Amino acid sequence: MALNDTIERVTQRIIERSAGPRSRYLDRMTAARVKGPARAHLSCSGQAHAYAGAGADQAKLATETAGNLGIVTTYNDMLSAHQPFERFPNLIREAAREAGGTAQVAGGVPAMCDGVTQGEPGMELSLFSRDVIAMATGVAMSHNTFDAAVYLGVCDKIVPGLVIAAQTFGHIPTVFLPAGPMTSGLSNEEKSQVRQKFAAGEVGRDELMAAEMAAYHGPGTCTFYGTANTNQMLMEFMGLHLPGTSFVTPNTGLRDALTKAGAKRALALSDLGNNYTPVCDILTEKAFVNGIVGLNATGGSTNLLIHLVAMARAGGIILDWQDFSDLSDVTPLLARVYPNGLADVNHFHAAGGLGYMIHELLGAGLLHPDTQTVAGGGLALYTQEPKLKGGEVVWEPGTTQSLNTKIVRPAADPFQPTGGLKRLNGSVGNAVIKVSAVKPEHQIVEAPVRVFHDQESVKAACRAGEITADTIVVVRFQGPKANGMPELHSLTPPLKNLQARGINVALVTDGRMSGASGSVPAAIHVSPEALDGGAISKLRDGDILRVDAVAGTLDILTEGVLDRAPAEADLSGNAYGLGRELFAGFRRDVGSADTGACALF
Repeated sequence: MALNDTIERVTQRIIERSAGPRSRYLDRMTAARVKGPARAHLSCSGQAHAYAGAGADQAKLATETAGNLGIVTTYNDMLSAHQPFERFPNLIREAAREAGGTAQVAGGVPAMCDGVTQGEPGMELSLFSRDVIAMATGVAMSHNTFDAAVYLGVCDKIVPGLVIAAQTFGHIPTVFLPAGPMTSGLSNEEKSQVRQKFAAGEVGRDELMAAEMAAYHGPGTCTFYGTANTNQMLMEFMGLHLPGTSFVTPNTGLRDALTKAGAKRALALSDLGNNYTPVCDILTEKAFVNGIVGLNATGGSTNLLIHLVAMARAGGIILDWQDFSDLSDVTPLLARVYPNGLADVNHFHAAGGLGYMIHELLGAGLLHPDTQTVAGGGLALYTQEPKLKGGEVVWEPGTTQSLNTKIVRPAADPFQPTGGLKRLNGSVGNAVIKVSAVKPEHQIVEAPVRVFHDQESVKAACRAGEITADTIVVVRFQGPKANGMPELHSLTPPLKNLQARGINVALVTDGRMSGASGSVPAAIHVSPEALDGGAISKLRDGDILRVDAVAGTLDILTEGVLDRAPAEADLSGNAYGLGRELFAGFRRDVGSADTGACALF
């Protein structure tokens, strides 16, 4: 199938826009490859330090030239998604020895849970944790003693931070190893209904807690299709996972075998052999376009409209939100996974999952088939699925038919003809919206605004019954410079309750709404943010806004608004407590949301 014209045009546009920084980046990677790992050139004292804790592998490290694999782990046992990583280093060392090499934990990096910090002050550290993870990985890899690396990470800011670091060390072959989703518990829809009832005061905290514990009940990623699982999708579409590894549950024979296979594959890609495949050759402009197509086709997390921009910039590739919007216009929505449907990721995987979707999108000419991958070939390899036979992983052809058309559909008969991500532009500024779960009658909202400076005030107004007519809720001073751009996911239940009562409601914010964006239209990531004097800072209660996800516009209809002085907010409460004082430099130096909200470059 010939490549779709829009896919080709947008890719070429990105290549041309990125020509200068991409060329400089690749020159740096070539120079780094020529220098190679410094392990053999270290002083005797330096080598002794590097090998002192390697046990039985000491002699091999000191006297042989076998590949040494660096492990960067985000293990902690407070995150269900990352708890399975406790066992991974031993599996990886085993695999490396079987391949004739060695493996060492290069370093551990922080990993926080947005689910724990939702609506709490700690969430104001969340976005910046991505940059901290990249920096911590840089520290781990700076010892320059590794021929290849494996990165262990799953959740929201963690994979993007690891990818930024992998790009920085782009001359080093790297395989990403996921942990997999937890087994299915209480359905996401049932959990959501209990949350809405709690927000409306219809059930107590005991019932809410019981529902939450039944949903989040074991090791592995949360089973809804939020940012964590969107990350896993991207790693397959962009070629950094082995095929079919994203949604295999933890602590199973297949999961362990895939972990070992990934470690061996990373060593096989090193510059010591004939299959040298560095990250910089995998994460090309084409790979990022494939990732954006995957984001649209699966109805993935809006957080990736920030993260992908930052991930790309680390490799000299310049993306903008118009690229996402244009690709969305030609990418059909092929999946319905909660919050865009009733299924969870385990149901999605069983129905055909990513392998089936990649098969369909390749067949429709919507993916670049010729990207390099850690699997050693083009993207067609990712239509295969792994099987465990005789204790070893083998890859067999995946299904070419959906096994449940309520969950995944063919490209010729999608759930909707476009991906549901839209860039909004207008007198309010630049923003994005996700409408894959928003009904057509709610995709255009024109109404007076009610302005708030924090999400708690919104929830209090809803509880007090103050919003009784069509309203666009504006929550400002939530951008990266103001307070680290926390997710405002806890607004979802009260706003959905308003919508259920027949009130046409929308959200406009310079904050984030997360991968759990649902049926309420939300114009998010508004840039310039309020603290930068953006138009959102000049709105007052009663001004008329129009959010139009069909036309892609976000406009102020009240005259004279832009002539006003910007509002000011007391942000002193964001500066201290729970570590926020340590991130003042990040808030000062961070870029805008539409450039990746990054403080590193």
